[in-house]
Amino acid sequence: MDHIALDRECSRQTVRAYARDLDDLVATLERMARGTPITAPGLRASSIRAWVADMHARGLSATTISRRLSAARSFFSWLVEEGLCDANPAAEVRNPKTPDRLPGRLDVDDVRALIEATIPDDERGARDRAILELLYGAGLRVAELVGLSIDDLHLGDRTVRVVGKGDRERIVPFGRPTADALRAQLVASSRLRIQTGDEALFLNARGRRLTDRSVRRILDRAVTRAALHRGVHPHLLRHSFATHLLESGMDLRAIQELLGHARLATTQRYTRLSLEHILEVYDKTHPRA
Repeated sequence: MDHIALDRECSRQTVRAYARDLDDLVATLERMARGTPITAPGLRASSIRAWVADMHARGLSATTISRRLSAARSFFSWLVEEGLCDANPAAEVRNPKTPDRLPGRLDVDDVRALIEATIPDDERGARDRAILELLYGAGLRVAELVGLSIDDLHLGDRTVRVVGKGDRERIVPFGRPTADALRAQLVASSRLRIQTGDEALFLNARGRRLTDRSVRRILDRAVTRAALHRGVHPHLLRHSFATHLLESGMDLRAIQELLGHARLATTQRYTRLSLEHILEVYDKTHPRA
């Protein structure tokens, strides 16, 4: 795991995911071995294929299986480099075909309803409103949001310094409604902040840095109050941020910079999503559609 965290500059969430994936590999092969000891050098491609078949039988998605195979390939590749294995048994195993899914999105009215479902008349409400405003207003990942400290925020020019994947820094602007919500939450949390001295931008009830799980609970409460469909998750606000900018005419490379994507191809998914939106509007509005 240290190799993944340091050499590949992966986030903590990615490192934890790799650990879970490898734990699943070990647990599955041990179950199949029925008490026979298993060792990494003794594994073959057939062992990895058996693991893949087991994951299919458990109903795991092709995307999850592909990710777990990637973790296994990286692990065995490292073992080979360290001289602990002669060959990489996962290298010969192909990923299952994954559907080319487009990222989801919320309509502008849904985003507005979601944000307005938070009631900023107390400490928690002000914090929750600011969190949703910033997730959508700046298109942040949850891990980026909970990692923010007060020093990262510049209300004067309405920007925030974000440390993204691979410890890449970027400066992201946000609008006046987001700035107003952030000012309100800083005022509301000032007493708690003085008591604990924590410099995190978003605090829990004990005055400590908020976790990504807490953000998901905050969003779930807002979804319930706004009576929106299930399946709304924090990353959907990021997808909506990107899609709405694209539909308003923003350059794709500018959106790439705002999102912190290392590759333009990742951002280009939103062009297809925007095209679907255009076709949908066309079908609804054109008299000859």
